[in-house]
This record gives sequence, structure tokens and C-alpha cells, in this order.
Amino acid sequence: MGLSKMSVEQNKVLGDVRAKRDGYRSFDNNSPEDNGSKLFDSLHKNFSSLLDCCRRRPRERDSQGPGGEGEEEGTRGRSLGTLDGVFAPVALSMFSTLLFIRTGFVVGQAGILESVLQLVLAYFILVMTVLSISAISTNGALEGGGAYYMISRALGPEFGGSIGFLFFVANVLAVGLYVTGFVEAMIENFGPGGTMVDHAFLKGDHDAWYKYLYCSIVLFVCLGICIVGGAVFAKTSLVIFLVVVICLLSVFVSVFAKSSITEIEYAQQAKHTMERRNITLECFQANESGYVIQEGAYYTGLKAKTFKDNTYAHYQKDYITKDMMTFATVFAILFSSVTGILNGANMSGELKDPSKAIPKGTLFAVMFTFLSYLILIILVGGSCDRCLLLNNYIFLQEINLWKPFVLIGIFAATLSAALGNLIGASRILQALANDHLFWFVLNPATITTKSGNPYVAVLISWFLVQLVLLVGSLNAIAPATSVFFLMSYASVNLACLALELASAPNFRPTFKYFTWYTCTLGLIGSMVMCFLISSLYSSAAIIVMLILAIVLHFRSLPTQWGSISQALIFHQVRKYLLMLDPRKSHVKYWRPQILLMVANPRQCSELINFINDIKKGGLYVIGHVKLGSLDSFTTDPVIEENPKWLGLIDYLKVKAFVEVTMASTVSEGLQHLLRLSGMGGMKPNTVCFGFVDDSPPRDTLSFVGNERKRRFFTRLESGKKVSIDNLFMNVRGGGDSRQLSALEYVKLISDSLKMQKNVCLCRHFDQLSKQSIVNSKKTLFIDVWPVNLFRPDTANFFDNTCLFMLQLACILTMVPGWKSKTRLRVFLCLNAQTDNTLQKQQKLDAFLHQLRIQASVKIVTWDHLVSHLPVMSGNSSEKMTLMERFHAVPKEFIGAINQLITSYSSTTALSFLYLPVPPEDVRESETFLNSLKLLSDNLPPTVFVHGLHPVTSTTL
Repeated sequence: MGLSKMSVEQNKVLGDVRAKRDGYRSFDNNSPEDNGSKLFDSLHKNFSSLLDCCRRRPRERDSQGPGGEGEEEGTRGRSLGTLDGVFAPVALSMFSTLLFIRTGFVVGQAGILESVLQLVLAYFILVMTVLSISAISTNGALEGGGAYYMISRALGPEFGGSIGFLFFVANVLAVGLYVTGFVEAMIENFGPGGTMVDHAFLKGDHDAWYKYLYCSIVLFVCLGICIVGGAVFAKTSLVIFLVVVICLLSVFVSVFAKSSITEIEYAQQAKHTMERRNITLECFQANESGYVIQEGAYYTGLKAKTFKDNTYAHYQKDYITKDMMTFATVFAILFSSVTGILNGANMSGELKDPSKAIPKGTLFAVMFTFLSYLILIILVGGSCDRCLLLNNYIFLQEINLWKPFVLIGIFAATLSAALGNLIGASRILQALANDHLFWFVLNPATITTKSGNPYVAVLISWFLVQLVLLVGSLNAIAPATSVFFLMSYASVNLACLALELASAPNFRPTFKYFTWYTCTLGLIGSMVMCFLISSLYSSAAIIVMLILAIVLHFRSLPTQWGSISQALIFHQVRKYLLMLDPRKSHVKYWRPQILLMVANPRQCSELINFINDIKKGGLYVIGHVKLGSLDSFTTDPVIEENPKWLGLIDYLKVKAFVEVTMASTVSEGLQHLLRLSGMGGMKPNTVCFGFVDDSPPRDTLSFVGNERKRRFFTRLESGKKVSIDNLFMNVRGGGDSRQLSALEYVKLISDSLKMQKNVCLCRHFDQLSKQSIVNSKKTLFIDVWPVNLFRPDTANFFDNTCLFMLQLACILTMVPGWKSKTRLRVFLCLNAQTDNTLQKQQKLDAFLHQLRIQASVKIVTWDHLVSHLPVMSGNSSEKMTLMERFHAVPKEFIGAINQLITSYSSTTALSFLYLPVPPEDVRESETFLNSLKLLSDNLPPTVFVHGLHPVTSTTL
């Protein structure tokens, strides 16, 4: 009864919650449910599961085990633990070709000291990277895709996709490396002069195409195993690992067990290439006729003299590639063989608990392989003559108590490493395809079997490895492999460093043994070794990564991953905003920081674009006041409004912020926005308004079109269709009343000036078409009338408003589009009978030159207009003060001035006019607004400007 009653009540609660959820859905009916909707669905699902669990009988719950059905479903397909899923694959991949094939090569070329140094350096980079991998992998649920998944979810799709591609290429190169090593060992053992069976193959190492055939056959076997499924290989990896360990132990035992000096033949290929290699050591002896009589060198057992002879480096030519070896090339071969630290992460989709298995398994594998290599280097360096190490890469078979041990170890280590990387490459490719980063190109890679095995991704990876095999030599493939892996490791360290530096509260990995300097050391170490190995490959990898990052950035991927760039930007912006002290601002570095008040964006889209042009890199805020009171709503309606305005910003592609507030009046809302918009030293200094008149507004937003175009390098790519039809209400009709009266509008201007903000009133911007200006075949003008036309007697003075007008007009001529098609023109209004025309023109020209403003001065005489006005009282100082004030003049005079301006505006793109301060008497507000309206009737797009502060500088 208790449970039944509880269920009824809980179902009722859930019903109420879902009802509320439906009420809070996105404003766009065509859009998917928002995150809140998904959260409620998730809560409902989890709550229902909890109720089902409560209703079960105890016996049923006990019989299902601790995980129950939910856990069974969650872990379905995840069957691998730490040992078999991470430790064994990582250790096998790190053993790969170096353990049995190239250890002697490294010691012979670099000597014991440099070999240990290279090993420590390589493992230092690996350990730093493993710490970063462990931190990222324990910071949340890890899905399939391994390292790519970690990097992309940490750095975002742009860098995640580009780095994921590099990591895919690295894995493909590694498969080619390991397959080539496998085949080289086969030829050494079963080819001409083979150590196991002589002439088992018809052709051997001298025929490159036969070698390619053998590599292809081995790779085809790997393909078949991968098609069967990665989990099948993973389940056997532990057995393979044990086999390799047994073979390695046999080597250790053999070195101690065999103490007698034994001569071991050089490799067949070393004999054939002796003359072309110019060996400087006495590794080859010839008789008087020139025939080589020494064809081998000695295994001495553990001897102090042998150890001493092999202590220091002595670089020679490699008998396979015939290239001279250096510290960098030997390190590249060593490092390329120990690059398997991410193989465990690549199997994250098959691991039961990736967050625990990856750190633990990878760290133990790194420690185990390091100790194994260190012991092997010391034993080999102390027991084998350098000539043997340089001329026989599989000498370990000859010194082993039972030769097949080493052969089995070679085959097991190289083949398992190749399989591990082929599986890893296919999983990365599948993850890239599932994220749809590269359009439709990778879509085939998403195809899987019923069990989830991405067989198409495996086939693509197999094909690319076939191309890599054309290189033909392990030592030739190694540098490129090392560079791409090092670049991948550098990116992992970069991702972890960025997460640490961003100080995001949600970055709290359960793995604690890392700091920002371990990430930095890993990053620097990886990049330095990249360029040390090959500056060409490193530069190519970086260029490819940057190109892909730029391509993915222009795609504007609508992912929900979260990007570290946003966290870093926030961190840096906050820091620099604190440093941006408004008390230290200087007029030399002034720039417009504009708040544009918008009632309905449908009727002012051109104005929004115009302000975006004129902001000159300054702050641009689009403000909107929603009338009402919060008490009338259950939730804040501004929260629902914000996404609409952000959608408008995306649609118009302007660099602006959005501020929406709620107030009982527009005037009150404007005060909110002026006080609170911006932050620190970035606060609006200028307010822009549209113009209030009786003309019916036009829906200019609909003319922009529903589909925006953008330039994609040299092509035009269609952007996604952006629907804004349902976001904003339609413009008012001819019979509808304005939301703002003349008195309220003038009050907005007065309030802005009271709050020490510059003011711009913009009229006729529905007529503005920047595209028409750009396409114009004739030169257009930006006109500036730096005089209060309601006080003609002050025409001889320049105040802050005049300078502000010139500054805005000059800024506009710097903007692309405007710059090439428009010229600045300044009008000088004079009385021809009393003013010295030439002197004043020269004075204005000199002033403009001093301000570094390129403009032509146009003389306008208005004697016939000014003479009809009454003489205005006041001396020069009083007139300078009164210049900014509004003075009521007859309508006939305003109409005449309007006709004068119109006569000069046939080729005008935009006009700047002087905006006087509104009258203090509110009863004159209607007169003030009507005078502005009459003055600007029939003009091109016009901006009335009033400035309060100096904005220009003539000093350095």
C-alpha cells in the first residue's frame, strides 16, 4: 500500500515537472528540444528506474547481482580489464620492433651511454604524456575513439579534429613500420643465407617488390584478424604478451648462461653492401686480392672490455638504408618503437572501466618496458662486439640457448603491435566519421557490423598502410612515424595544460599525479624532439594540422562538446579586463564603444550592420528593453529573449554583444543598460537610436534572405538555412501607434547626455544598401556638416560635437567597402559678405591636415538664408557655450536649409549633421523633434551627432 501510494504521488509530481518542461522549450518550433528538456527526460528515466528497483522483491535484486540490469546494459560490449585491455596491448606495442630487432642497432650506433640517454629521454616524454592522458581520461566518462575522443572533447572540434587526423596518420605509419620489421625478420631467417632456413623463399631482400609482396600478405592476415573484431585480438593479447616475456627472459638467461666467445656471421645484406657503406671500423678484413675473408664478429659473453668498447657512440651507415646515422635518426628509430602508450586508450570503447584501467595499465606498462629495455641495453652492450651489433640486427637468435625463442618473440611482438595500431587507427577513423567533422568524406567509415566492429574503417586503414609499405624499409618509415606520434603526444599535453590553466571548476580528475609543469615539459620535449628528428616532417605535420583546424573553424560546427578555447578566452579576458583601467585611458587610443537601442530588429537590420562598420574594433552592444514587471511572470522572460537576439547576431554576422533588460518604461530600461552594459574599461561611451517619425517602417530583415553566404577560401559555401521568421514580431502597420511618444524619445536623448554619453540619431537607414555602395561605378561622398544649423551664428566655431562627427566619418572611410567607394567631404558654411572665404578654407584645410583626416572642403554660402533670421545676441564666448543648444527657428528657414543640403546630396551615401542638446522645457520636445524631422526630410541616410568628450589627438 505504501509503495502504491508513493507511486501515485510521484507520478503526479513527474507529470507536473514534464508539463513545466514543455512550457520551457525553445522559442523555435523547428529546433530540437533544449538541454533543459533533455535533462528532464533523463531525470524521468532515472526516476522511473529507481521506482522499478524499489518495487522488485529483494530475492530478485539479489539474484541479479550488484550491477542489476542497468549495469549489464551499460557494460554490454565492454569486456576488457586493466591487464588484458591496457597493460598487455601497450606493453606489446612498446616492445614491437625495438626489443628483438633494433636494440643491437641502437647500442652499436649510439653506444651504451647515449642509448641509455635516448631511452631516458624517450621515456621522459612518454611518462609526461601518460600523466596527461591519465588526468584527461579520469575527468569524465570516456567513450570510443580513445586519444582522439579525449583531445577533441577537451580542445574542441577544430583542434580535436585536426589532431585526431594526425594521430590516425601516426597509427597508419606505425602499422607499416611494424609489418616491415616483421618481414625483415622473416627474410633474415628464411631468405637467402637465412639463419633458420636458407633459401626458404625464392627471392629475398634484394628484390624490393618481393619484400612488398610479403608485407602485403602479412598485412592481409592482420586485416582478417581485425575484421573478425578487435576484442578477439585483445582477449588473446595477454597470451601473446606472456609469450614475448618468456622469449625476453630466455635472452637474459642466455647472456648469463653462454660465457664462451662465439663468432656470429654478419647478415647477408650487410655483406653485400659492405663496399658502399664505407665502414670506418675494422669490421671487414680482406686478403691481398681484395676478397672479404671476415664475414662475422664475436659474441664475447659479459666482459668489462666489451662493455668499455661499447660505452661511447660511433655512428655508421645503416646496412639496409645505406644512410649515415646520427643521434636524431637513431632516436627516431628507438622512439618509433615505443610509441604504443595510447593503445590502451584507443580500446576505451571495449574497456569495462576506462577511467581506472587507462592510467593504471599504461603506467605499469611504461615502467615494465623501460626496465626491460634498460637491462637489455646493458647486457647487449657488455657481451657483443660493436661490429656484430652494426652488421647483424637479429644476432640475439645466435646467442640464445634455443634460436626459435627469439624468432617467436620477434613475430609475436611485431605482429601484435601491428594489429594493435591497425585496430587503433580504425577506431580513430570511426570516431572522426561519427562526429561528421569532414563533411560526407568519412561517412563510409561509420558502417559497422552488428557487433559494432567498424569494418569499413579497418579496410580504409588497411589500404593506406599498403601505400606506406611502398617506402620499403623500417628505418626509412621510422622518422615520419616518430614525428607524427610526437605531435600527437604534444597535443595531448597541450590539451591537459590548457585544461589546467583554464582553472575550470569541472576539471577535477581523480588522477592527481600531474601538474601544469609536467604537461609543459611533455609538450616542450615532444616538440623539440620532433624538429630534431626531422624539421621537414614536423613542419609538414604542423601545416596540415593548422589547415585542418582552419577548415573546421570555418565549418562552424554546431557541437555540444564544449571547447577549451572558450574557457581559456574567459580566463584571459577576465585577467585583461582587470588590467584595463579606465583611469589610464588616453584620447590617443579612443575608440567608439556603442550601445545601439533596438525595438524591433526587423526594421533596422541595415542600421545594425552600419554600427558594426563604424565601431572600429570597439565595444558594440545591441540593447533592447522589454516592457513589463518581473512580478507578472513566473520566470524571467529575458532568459527566453536572449537566445533570439543571439540568433540575430549569428544571422547578421556582426561582432556585437546583446543586452536585454526589463523595465516599466523604455527610459528606465535605457538607464539600466547604460549603467550595466560592458565591464571594467569596456563600457559604452556612445548611444545610438533609430529615428521616431510617422513614416511606416519597412521590414529590411526579410530582404537579407533566409540563406546567408560566406566566403570559404576562394569559394562560396552555402551556410545552413537560418530561420528567423518566428523570432521577432512583424513591423507595425500604418494604422498602428508608435510605442514611444515624442516626449519619451526626447527624454531618452536627454538622459543619455545626462549620463555623459555621446548620442547619435540615425534616420533613413532603411534606404542604406552597402552592397549598392560597393557595386557603385561612381565615387560617392560621406558628407559632414559641422555646424549647428539651428544656430547659424556659431558657424565659425568648432566644438567636441564637430570633432566627433569628423572622427566618425573618418572611421567610416577606413572600413572595407566604404574605403574604396567613398570620399569624405566637409562643408564650410560662410557668409560671403562678411567672412574671408579663402582664409577660412585654408584654416579648415590645415586643421584637417593636423588631424590627419583626408577630406575635401566644400564652401557653401548661405547669406540669402541667414539674413532673414533675427540677430542672435551674445559675444564670442557666450556663442561658443550656446553653440550646442537648440534654438527654435522658423519652419521656413529649416525647410530652406533642408533644400540646401538636398542640392548637394545627389552623390551622397551618408550625411552627418549636428545634433543640438534637447530643450530643458519638456513642452518644447515636440518642436525639437519636428525640427530634426523637417531638417532631414528627403535626405540620404543621416546621422545626427552630439559629442561630449574630446575624441581626436594631434600629438604623438
